[in-house]
Amino acid sequence: MEKLKHNEMELKMLKEELAEMWRLVLSQLQKCKQAYLTNDAELAREIISREKRINSFDLKIDSDCENYIALFAPVAVDLRLVLSLMKISGALERIGDFAEGIALQIVEDVCQLSVTNLKEDLKIETMFDIVISMLSDSFVALESENTKLSGRILQKDDEVDLLYREGKNILAEYIRNYPEYGRSALETCLILRRLERIGDHCSNAVEEIVFYLDAKILKHSKKQGAAESSQGEP
Repeated sequence: MEKLKHNEMELKMLKEELAEMWRLVLSQLQKCKQAYLTNDAELAREIISREKRINSFDLKIDSDCENYIALFAPVAVDLRLVLSLMKISGALERIGDFAEGIALQIVEDVCQLSVTNLKEDLKIETMFDIVISMLSDSFVALESENTKLSGRILQKDDEVDLLYREGKNILAEYIRNYPEYGRSALETCLILRRLERIGDHCSNAVEEIVFYLDAKILKHSKKQGAAESSQGEP
């Protein structure tokens, strides 16, 4: 009985560590959106300075999960939880890296485009809003231990992918018309790419939540489905 209680306490502490890391990464992403839209270099520097905290969380969660496995030899749902926490921590760390990358671009002031409404055409604010909602909804899914949100979250990733593809086409046309701003356009394309990758990592996180709670593996299922569909086409 004593070992069982200790086991449950350790699991609770692991989940609390991840929740704290998640809130920090979500805050970083929200501030990143604000800094980009207002070209706020000071806020961008704050984002960069907080990135080390995210890395520290990732290392500590990995270490604590490894220690838990060695100490308690978990099975079934407990093992799925610990493995998922480690992978989610890695996904959050990557999201933090991408937010830091965008912040560095803001500080370096390398994304100034000559056409004032181009940011609106690229729908960068919309991309930020979608990935922020994906990250927030995934956190709710884990905290409530409810996977009903998973389908909606994964669908949002498709929206981000579409906006990324459309944005690349818009920027290609922009470079043709304004070659002197080619560097800024390429830097802006890099921001789109980072937002697209953030969406991918949010999807990875929710897939791990589904694995933990429902013992279902969603990884690669979307790609496999697309490949099977294409094979059936004439």
